[in-house]
Amino acid sequence: MKLFRSIGRYFRDAGKSVFRNFSLSLASISCITITLIVVALSIILSYNVEKMTEHVSSNTSIVVFLAEEVTDTQIDQVKNNIVKLDNIAEVTFKSRDEWAKETKDKDKTISIVIDSWPEGENHLLDSYEVKVKDINLIDDTASKIEKITNVAYINYGKEYISSVITIFDVIEKVCIGGVVALVLVTAFLIANTIKLAIFSRKTEIEIMRLVGASNMAIKIPFIIEGSFIGFFGSIIPIVLTSYGYNALYKFLDGRLFSSSLGELVKPYPFILYTSGLLLVIGLLVGMFGSYNAVRKYLKI
Repeated sequence: MKLFRSIGRYFRDAGKSVFRNFSLSLASISCITITLIVVALSIILSYNVEKMTEHVSSNTSIVVFLAEEVTDTQIDQVKNNIVKLDNIAEVTFKSRDEWAKETKDKDKTISIVIDSWPEGENHLLDSYEVKVKDINLIDDTASKIEKITNVAYINYGKEYISSVITIFDVIEKVCIGGVVALVLVTAFLIANTIKLAIFSRKTEIEIMRLVGASNMAIKIPFIIEGSFIGFFGSIIPIVLTSYGYNALYKFLDGRLFSSSLGELVKPYPFILYTSGLLLVIGLLVGMFGSYNAVRKYLKI
């Protein structure tokens, strides 16, 4: 019972301190709110960028065209040499006849040209479609494949893939950098709020020391106060994330643009995980700011 009374007193003191320093608490709550809104936007952007990167990775392949006059043995040897490379996920053979059929189905003009070839004659090349494990290493992998004997040339949209990867990488780094900076600023503001709370309760703290209160009993209410600030600061970002992303997904019909590359992450369970993460970040930032202030300014 004594433990429960102590815990209740800690929470009561923390709540009183929040309202006693309301203007500073409100500033800290506002800062956390702004920070978590940016964090939420960064999470949404980063997660969707990651999904787009995975889409590019899973749908990008190196097309390896073989020399025109190759035997079945040489075709198998090329595959064996490709499979030996480190970054290879899958290798699929496509014959020149399959290329002819696929090309004819896509373009009527080319279909007329192919049909004009003498029977049994096919000027296209046999090929392998190679998928890689890590798209960031695709240039190096393609360079190694190109050097294999009986490989005529390769094609994988080098310029397009490099540009997409660079853009996605920059977006993720900017998001992370912005979030870290805002979290540090918020933690500093909360530390100042707790510092003033400590000064305003200086006499009360001295009395607690005189009656033998433990260091922990003095520190805990301030740390709980920080968690309160973090909790209240996370409410608006969670509401905006939950309703905002769901509304955006419905408005855009699940796609940022018409291509399958622009498919957005489905709202559920994504927004539930994101909301939980925002709450945890808010609580941790609030508690960290408070703990840092207590450790630095409360000499106990």
